Amino acid sequence: MGGGGGGASNGSTYNGGAGGSGVVIISYAGSQQFTGGTVTSSGGNTIHTFTSSGSLVGAYSVDYLVVAGGGGGGSGGTNTTGAGGGAGGYQTSSTFLSIGNTYTITVGNGGAGATSSYGASATNGGDSVLSGTGITTVTSTGGGKGGSEAWSSGGQAGNGGSGGGASRAGTVGTGTSGQGYAGGTGQNTGNYTSGGGGGSSAVGVNATTTNSGNGGAGTASSITGSSVTYAGGGGGSSGGGAGAGSGGSGGGGAGNNPTGGAGTANTGGGGGGGYTTGGAGGSGVVILRMLTSKYSGTTTGSPTVTTDGLYTVLKYTASGTYVA
Repeated sequence: MGGGGGGASNGSTYNGGAGGSGVVIISYAGSQQFTGGTVTSSGGNTIHTFTSSGSLVGAYSVDYLVVAGGGGGGSGGTNTTGAGGGAGGYQTSSTFLSIGNTYTITVGNGGAGATSSYGASATNGGDSVLSGTGITTVTSTGGGKGGSEAWSSGGQAGNGGSGGGASRAGTVGTGTSGQGYAGGTGQNTGNYTSGGGGGSSAVGVNATTTNSGNGGAGTASSITGSSVTYAGGGGGSSGGGAGAGSGGSGGGGAGNNPTGGAGTANTGGGGGGGYTTGGAGGSGVVILRMLTSKYSGTTTGSPTVTTDGLYTVLKYTASGTYVA
């Protein structure tokens, strides 16, 4: 339907108004079965409104969990301890996949821990991504690196999905809104302790003058059918009289002397700070959950395929694709 244009007056030199553009509205009972147009619901019906040319494409709902790689832990030395790496960004929700379309899954690597060399720096974790035609791309940001002894010359904590902890007087790394939290602060007195890396549910714990901070807590998900906690921050290291921080729940590596603990693989946990070498961050993971009756069986990247009642679950620990 569309509105008619206004007519010109008799003998007038003015033109008539343009007609309004058309619209097509399709409504059907029950939950959404297609993509196309602007989708709304009312009174138990699903409504597709087209204000430009388009088409209805068969679709089905998929739950997802996208966790990025954790940041590497920082290193210390004679004047400080290494801070914990931040957890990888954590995002979970649902979307509609269009039948026949290919969706790309990218799984982020964990960041490398810092070495004992002055001026050495850990690295941030890699992003994990779910993308494809017709959906909003979901990008979870890699965890921020933990701060190192050289906090004033390249060893600063990194920003990320969750931020890395700070070493001594360095600045903490910040988290990404909706994905994780900031790292904890360090101490520039006493035993020169370092903060814990941020987690997806809590900030990294601030260091005291005697103990480095614990990693921030991660977040539990039951998308696989069992509760698993992901995206915990790494703890700050021990050494030089300082006590170590523990890793946050969800795969965060513990701080240690001489080498920080690694974040757990495929949880996005941050690496623990080390007195000489920081721990590596844990790699990320992408998980899809759908009704088994809708599962196409067409994948790349060798995801682990399991079932939970009426649902099929795909767990990607390496990059790949899924054809809906």
